[in-house]
Amino acid sequence: MKKGIDYEGIVTKMEFPNKGVVETDDGVAVVKGTIVGQKVKFVVSKKRSGRCVGRLKEVLEKSAIETEIDLCPYHEFCGGCSYQTIPYEKQLELKSGMVKEILDGVCSDYEYEGIIGSPDNTAYRNKMEFSFGDEFKDGPLALGLHKKGSFHDIVTVSGCKIINNDYTLILDAVLDYCSKNNLPFYKKLKHEGFLRHLLVRRAVSTGEIIVGIVTSSQVEHDFNELKDILCKLDVSGEIVGVMHIINDSLSDVVQSDETRILFGRDYIYEELLGLRFKISIFSFFQTNTKGAEKLYTKAREYIMSTDSLSESSKAKVVFDLYSGTGTITQMISPAAERVVGVEIVEEAVESAIENAKLNNIDNCDFIAGDVLKVLDDIKDKPDFIILDPPRDGINPKALNKIIDYGVSNMVYISCKPTSLARDLEVLLERGYKLVKACTVDMFPNTVHVETVTLLQKVNS
Repeated sequence: MKKGIDYEGIVTKMEFPNKGVVETDDGVAVVKGTIVGQKVKFVVSKKRSGRCVGRLKEVLEKSAIETEIDLCPYHEFCGGCSYQTIPYEKQLELKSGMVKEILDGVCSDYEYEGIIGSPDNTAYRNKMEFSFGDEFKDGPLALGLHKKGSFHDIVTVSGCKIINNDYTLILDAVLDYCSKNNLPFYKKLKHEGFLRHLLVRRAVSTGEIIVGIVTSSQVEHDFNELKDILCKLDVSGEIVGVMHIINDSLSDVVQSDETRILFGRDYIYEELLGLRFKISIFSFFQTNTKGAEKLYTKAREYIMSTDSLSESSKAKVVFDLYSGTGTITQMISPAAERVVGVEIVEEAVESAIENAKLNNIDNCDFIAGDVLKVLDDIKDKPDFIILDPPRDGINPKALNKIIDYGVSNMVYISCKPTSLARDLEVLLERGYKLVKACTVDMFPNTVHVETVTLLQKVNS
């Protein structure tokens, strides 16, 4: 196979997260964004280590498993829900199979418990970040998600199927207002323009909604009229806050240099497994509330099944590393004398401290900092460790420090099984064994999935 040449073939296998192994008359290539069973046309874009990488040009024939007919109107253009043409039960089967294959490549002697599906596979997200832009160069203003395979083009996703209809009402109102007022969107390459993002959070349990319009400071505009329009919308929940957020970062990151509250407050309350959480517009919180309950219930089951933490005994000290807003920290606090959460994002730590007070939990300490550095300063020695790192996994130096504690058991929660597999190889080499693993689908119709694993020190 030659670089720059078009080929046709059948996708015979899928690799996490959304790569298809395509067999042709001239050889094999890996092509992103394909589904097993499809016949595709692609162009070879890279050749590395004897393996060809292709860029999808066209799906010539659908796969036999693509039988879902209730599709989002934007499924051909939006880069979000790659699996929505597949019935949900089949999606679960595919994800579970890919995760198990990855784990089997590291360890064969463990119990794989399969996959737990999301209670809702539509309208499940509790947070959305929409981008302003245009669908084509010099086209009308668009507000939505990135077009498939494009960094610049934006698809207006009014009626997106993975969000509650309240999001659609808000998106439509904001787009209509900004279009009528001829407000320019921010052009990322030139660093010119005004409108950047629309942030919406909606709590599942309380129905509270906050809305943030993110702009640069290059135009001075009064959004009070838009605030009034939003507050009059006939949403099923309740809009409790509207804010104008100034962001002059040169990168496309969503952040605040200044936040102007136009109405109400900049946070909502959400409830999860009997705990109450105060969540700001930028706080990290699992985007699928009901799915998070499944994930944390499974994690708690693994934690409480060990001798270190059980219904009959309390651990003295538990480390919750990469603790975010402290959801797991608080959840397992009754089973420990003291829980220490470590998280690098300061705002998340502030939220964790506030949420612990909100839930009358007084045995959790939260430390803001990099796990690699913080572990050198903590004098306590843990009896149990919980790991929930970001997508890229654990810094190798930090992982070695964690292993050096020699705790009998650990629970590792991962949102990227390939990163998990890499870290598991080190853990197994250093004297731990994989006892159990379970996949939890937090992101229906997309390629993403969570994995919970229980690890035990050999001869502990």
